[in-house]
Amino acid sequence: MFVQGVKHSAVDVAAAYFRSGADKVSIGSDAVYAAEKYRKDGVKDGTSCIESISNVYGRQAVVISVDPKRVYVNSKDESKHTVLEVPGGKMCWWQCTTKGGRETADLDAFELAQACEALGAGEILLNCIDMDGQNSGFDQTLIKQMKASVSIPVIASSGAGKPQHFIDVFGNANPDAGLAAGIFHRREVAISEVKSAVIGAGIPCRV
Repeated sequence: MFVQGVKHSAVDVAAAYFRSGADKVSIGSDAVYAAEKYRKDGVKDGTSCIESISNVYGRQAVVISVDPKRVYVNSKDESKHTVLEVPGGKMCWWQCTTKGGRETADLDAFELAQACEALGAGEILLNCIDMDGQNSGFDQTLIKQMKASVSIPVIASSGAGKPQHFIDVFGNANPDAGLAAGIFHRREVAISEVKSAVIGAGIPCRV
């Protein structure tokens, strides 16, 4: 039981989730703050929520929810961050956001993920604000680069609108898993449809 007004540690909060049946916890804004501190100081002091939880429960229990948005530039020289060409010929980098996308950090999605992996995170849930809710497919450029940037599993999220989008992202960007929410909640697509399509395309899928 948590008492209002009493401060609880990250481990206390994680423990409450695990006692309720969860096997992983997702960290968003706090992961950005921890990554910024780690990149600035260059040391792991054990105080971040990522370190605290992974030290007690193992890195497999810690998922980092990355919420980046595209920042378009004219050339790679315009940014110190990783700039890539996206469909349509435009160039951009993916800026990390906090507080539900309301604030930004001078950190790109790949820098964040690498820092969090070093701190003990075990998985990346990779969203994309620009693609979220568009039903036009995943940001494959972002996902492919993230897979090349870290060694921990990457879950692709944001943008799925039909079963073919899952086939496309697994075939072109090779994430470890794919996630969708809105299309299932609104019953536009059945989970069974996606699984059948993915299996039919020869992509391994748990039935």
